[in-house]
This record gives sequence, structure tokens and C-alpha cells, in this order.
Amino acid sequence: MMIDGGHLRVQARQNKLAYDPTLIEKVAHACIEQAQENLLRILYYDCAPYVGEARLPVSGKMHQFTGSGDWLRALGRKDLFAIRQGVLKFRGFKPKRIPISPTALSDDDFVPDFEQKGVDMRIGLDIATYSDERLTDRIVLITGDTDCIPAMKHGRKSGIQMILVSLPGQRLAPELFEHADFKRTIVWPG
Repeated sequence: MMIDGGHLRVQARQNKLAYDPTLIEKVAHACIEQAQENLLRILYYDCAPYVGEARLPVSGKMHQFTGSGDWLRALGRKDLFAIRQGVLKFRGFKPKRIPISPTALSDDDFVPDFEQKGVDMRIGLDIATYSDERLTDRIVLITGDTDCIPAMKHGRKSGIQMILVSLPGQRLAPELFEHADFKRTIVWPG
């Protein structure tokens, strides 16, 4: 099983759920059909929170971003979980609303802009590795990122069944379904 953590986090927050290792673990196990599948490993792809300083866009004051990756380490200690960690890059600040109001702006009119780097590539490499080495018959994938399509194609060409998981209220890109053998819809675990 492979989980794009950034994608799962967005879906959980849209459904007003607390995003923590317990929820992630419950979602992972809800995706497996116990009668037909044996869970080999849960690969979780995400980034630790950004830690660093940046100058605020209007006042010019320095702002300290703090965060802890403790929750990722806690998740990695759970049975069958392995963490594949990318890097979170700070790309500056962007306006909360567009168009920008012509009135006086303040720092509160902007939000930090972060970009996840390396997560999609790690998912793709793991799909290729598991496929080429025939380590499994099926890969259950939670993602909404169409960048995974080439890896999904590779897995299918190698004889691996690709199962794409859909979460409640989610609309995945149609092209993702074209490169999956099965769509599996789950409900949020209680």
C-alpha cells in the first residue's frame, strides 16, 4: 500500500478530521480487503513541517516557522509502516485573495507558499521497484496526483494490479482511473 500523505491530509481536512498517525493507520487498514489481500507494507510519503525564518511581505519583520516531525516518527513506529520523506520548500508568500484589495495591505493578507519536493518521485520509484522485482501482486494507492500515471502504467505493464482508492466526497482526475485496474471507495474510519 502506498499513501500520498499530502493528498490524504487535504482530504481529511476538507472533511474536518484530525490528521494524525491514528487516522492514517485506520485509513490504510480500511483500504485492504481482508478476505483477499495480505498487507505487506504501508509506504507513507510526506514531508516534515517547514522550519526556518522568512521576512514577512509587508512589515518586513522576520517570522519563524516552527514545526515538528515527531508525528512522522510516531507513524513510522506503527506496524508495517515505512516513511518515505520528501522536502518541504518555502516559496515565499502569496495573497489570500485575488484580486488584491486596493486598500492598505498587511502581513495578514498573505499566506506562506510551500511546495513538496521529491514525494512523487519516491512513489514512482517504489512502484517501479515493487513491480520489477515482483514483490507483490497488487499495489493499493491513495493519491490524486496525475504525476503518478507513468509509474502506474509501468506497474501494470509489469503485471501488477493497480488499485486506486477514492475517499468520501473526492473527485479524482479521470485519467487516474484509466491507469488503474480497480477503483476502491472507502468511508472514513470511525
